[in-house]
Amino acid sequence: MVDEIPNTSTESLLPLLEKAFGFPSFRANQEAVCRAAIAGRDILLVMPTGSGKSLCYQLPTLARGGTALVISPLIALMDDQAAKLASLGCKVARVHSGMDRLASRQSCREYLNGEVQFMFIAPERFRVPGFPEMLAKRKPSLIAIDEAHCISQWGHDFRPDYRMLGQYLPALRPAPVMALTATATPIVQNDIVSQLRLVDAVRFIHGFRRENLAIEVVEVPLPHRPQLTLELLSDPARRPAIIYAPTRRASEELARDLSALFPAAAYHAGLESRQRERVQTEFVESKLEAVVATIAFGMGIDKPNVRTIIRTALPGSIEAYYQEIGRAGRDGLPSRTILLYSYADLRVHEYFFEQDYAPVETLEAIYHRLSPQPQPKEDLCRALLLDPELFNRALDKLAIHGGAAIEWTANVTVGSKDWKQAYLAHLEQKRAQLELMRRFAETHQCRMRALVRHFGDLADSQRPCGQCDFCAPKQCVAQQFRPITQAERRIVHEVIEALRSVNSQTLGRLHQSLSQSESISRDRLESLVGAMAAAGLVEVEDTSFEKGGRTIPYRKVTLTREGSSLNERTPLDLLLATNRAEEWQPAKGGRKKPPKPKTPPTLTLSVDEPAPKKKRPPQKQPRGPETFSPQEAALEEKLRAWRNSEARKSGLPAYCVFSDQALYGIVQARPEKASELLEINGIGPAKAEKYGQNILRICRSAKGEL
Repeated sequence: MVDEIPNTSTESLLPLLEKAFGFPSFRANQEAVCRAAIAGRDILLVMPTGSGKSLCYQLPTLARGGTALVISPLIALMDDQAAKLASLGCKVARVHSGMDRLASRQSCREYLNGEVQFMFIAPERFRVPGFPEMLAKRKPSLIAIDEAHCISQWGHDFRPDYRMLGQYLPALRPAPVMALTATATPIVQNDIVSQLRLVDAVRFIHGFRRENLAIEVVEVPLPHRPQLTLELLSDPARRPAIIYAPTRRASEELARDLSALFPAAAYHAGLESRQRERVQTEFVESKLEAVVATIAFGMGIDKPNVRTIIRTALPGSIEAYYQEIGRAGRDGLPSRTILLYSYADLRVHEYFFEQDYAPVETLEAIYHRLSPQPQPKEDLCRALLLDPELFNRALDKLAIHGGAAIEWTANVTVGSKDWKQAYLAHLEQKRAQLELMRRFAETHQCRMRALVRHFGDLADSQRPCGQCDFCAPKQCVAQQFRPITQAERRIVHEVIEALRSVNSQTLGRLHQSLSQSESISRDRLESLVGAMAAAGLVEVEDTSFEKGGRTIPYRKVTLTREGSSLNERTPLDLLLATNRAEEWQPAKGGRKKPPKPKTPPTLTLSVDEPAPKKKRPPQKQPRGPETFSPQEAALEEKLRAWRNSEARKSGLPAYCVFSDQALYGIVQARPEKASELLEINGIGPAKAEKYGQNILRICRSAKGEL
């Protein structure tokens, strides 16, 4: 049995830190968290990857004595942390699906006998009959829930086994609970506290800014991304590297190409566990210089010298993206993260979205077949005549949102009748996360500043990083440059003149004024204004205004002092433009570095001239309300009032009926029949069926008033 370490006063933490872990001092923010945990407070800790979150529960455990329960979602993460603690002389036990039954039982015996200081548990073990009761027989001294964002349905990695943890914690009290995560927006933070039922929780939200990371986002066609990745990583200084690919097949193909140049391997959930473990170990031990992985790789992998992270497709959320890039440069040395994307990625996401989320009608069919009496899953599937894969996807989602309960024996019983509202709200949230990710890729501001603001750290979101593709375009390694065109010169001056009289304008109104004298698309103007912002000629702010109790987002363009001094005689010949996806071409004989301009600042343009032959679908980015005509504004008011009424009836937020972007699309399309309604982005079959008649009625009524 482990000797009980007496409660340690907070003044003696430094000697314990050095004795147990070999650290002479704390990292930023660690000491305050440890003191609160030792004092017995519930804690929500949100700190970036590599900032030392694990020590914030490990040191208090040693100080308080007894055993800490550590709940962790990934076996690799669990095993890595357990091995490190064991190497420091701590007594550690684990229970997860990768262990045989005898080993798991031995771990439980050691826990009950008080022989371990850290007990690592996979969340799904709480569904095993008798397991929660076994844990409650011996109260832990602290409960740490790692990757706590998995609890929230508003997060990027929601897991149903995490959602139910809150119901088991009361039996393990009075131990304090610490929820830890690297990625949680304010709404996710609130949901974690609520679902875990944390008592008077102290919140530590720190350190989202990564000073040593240079973020670069490049618009590149899908077929050219593997070649660009090979070019970038041919430089040994950019390795070790992690490359994230969207599919298993893509990861294997790219790994095969890279391995012809240096040691590289693929990693994804379809590989055997031994092979995944081998790849992970060889990468940590520097036997591999690169791993091409799906999102399954990287959590809990403590490799400090990853120099480059390449994402070869648009991620599904900013939270997932931030977690991935956080695996670079943990040693504090300069590192670069490169995101390769194009508009085609949105279509890929839509495809996978349809694959992951079954139609609501399928969930309804399963729900109506359930009863309080347990039924085997296989019998349900046969009775409903559903494809087994579709059935399992739908049943999992139904269980996640409370409509079904799946027992450990795979029997199913009926759940809450309110599941449908939760499911539809979750679908809206997932689409909103992708839209925010798209806006980040196309942002006209410092990348790091945008990330910090997204996670709610407003105090640290004013300072630019000085090294991303917006702040330092000349330092980019993946961008391609071309000379500025005569048409672009003319548009630059048009924008400056339009802003001189009013200083600031919304992007929508600026487009209206320019389109009268210059044929320019909204997308083209977006790119051009962003380039001018990078050159310091204008500032672009993503903001919003309140109208009739609603929040309307828009972009405001403001002329700077440098922009105001620009005139027709200012030499623009040395200014450079970056190629868009439609213009991007593979480099021949190595990438060419752009010449350094001598006079005004680099103007990094992203303009589609000549215009691509394939136009983007008009619903991709509806016009904002600041550009609506009086008739459109009146229709918008009616639709918004009806949406608010529907939301109040169902007890849901208004955006769960449909998003603002869908509302704007309806206003502009003014559909007259259901088929036209389905062409609007954000209005699928389920919403069309539920709300279609009312929407069409309002649109027809507005048309009659014109």
